[in-house]
Amino acid sequence: MRHGLWLEDLFVTPERRGLGLGRLLLEELAGICVERGYPRFEWWVLDWNTPAHGFYRSLGAVPQDEWTVWRTDGEALVTLGRRR
Repeated sequence: MRHGLWLEDLFVTPERRGLGLGRLLLEELAGICVERGYPRFEWWVLDWNTPAHGFYRSLGAVPQDEWTVWRTDGEALVTLGRRR
């Protein structure tokens, strides 16, 4: 098993952007990975969020194109949940 960290959501309010808060958080989490010997730190970014793509690339992050997000919600979720 390969351990790692998963960041569920990172949102910096518009008035706080550019202050380095997002970078500080990512640096802290990356440091935890290094300290614990975790080989990876991952998060998702919406395809349309090109400013975030540029920011993450500037930190050395690379997109992982081999994954597709799947979701079930609404009636399909209810139907699937009833099957147990």
